[in-house]
Amino acid sequence: IHRRCGCHLFIRRRLLRRVGAREKTRMTLIGRILALMLVLLASDTHGREHARDPYEKYNRYLFEFNQTIDTYLLRPVAVGYRNVMPGFASRGVTNFFSNLRDVPTLANQVLQLKHREAAKTSSRLIFNTVFGVAGLIDVGTEWGLPMVKEDFGQTMNFYGVPEGPYVMLPLLGPATVTDAIGRIPDAFVDPLVEIAAPESYGVAAVKVVDTRAGVIPAENLIVGDRYEFVRNAYLQARTYQVNDGKVEEDPFLSDDFEDY
Repeated sequence: IHRRCGCHLFIRRRLLRRVGAREKTRMTLIGRILALMLVLLASDTHGREHARDPYEKYNRYLFEFNQTIDTYLLRPVAVGYRNVMPGFASRGVTNFFSNLRDVPTLANQVLQLKHREAAKTSSRLIFNTVFGVAGLIDVGTEWGLPMVKEDFGQTMNFYGVPEGPYVMLPLLGPATVTDAIGRIPDAFVDPLVEIAAPESYGVAAVKVVDTRAGVIPAENLIVGDRYEFVRNAYLQARTYQVNDGKVEEDPFLSDDFEDY
């Protein structure tokens, strides 16, 4: 960086014009030290940024593909959905799909031998289904049973399988290797698979649009490189999940960022 960039020569000449001959040696030494610090800092930053993203070039290509689909199709539909759906109806749809999501969570809690957590999720699932009108009302959270998300990727982590590098999936968005693989067995215990086609396609489409509509308010928080922002937000949220929340509190760990 120091040798290829010509800016340091210009800066050095301007500085040397303002100091006497006695200061030339000192300025040269300081310049070399600063240049060395810059190189070391750049190398260290590069290592941190790409430690979990070795396929960044490939991931960025798929990210741009997903962004194109989102810009011209998914987001306009989600905006229209937010404008048309009343607030209580939108919350009801979100609660309904969240209630269904408790089924894979329960299965993975059992596989991870988290018996106490599994009992809480079972109670939440029963309360929301029976007293919450098939999950349209989230009575479980009001009764001290907040939603917890567990997936088969976390189950693999529990049994010692490493999380793996960050990958961008076409249409599905960010994931790690275990997260991507774990979505396959999770799909088999999802109650939506019991719905026959073509009704299942319509239900799945509503779920995607509802999820996308829910994160529209969070878009204003995205700054800088959009790819890096999404990657870092996902990895921090994923770390939070894998460690069962035993990490420092982070502003990116909300449900909106996790879904995004």
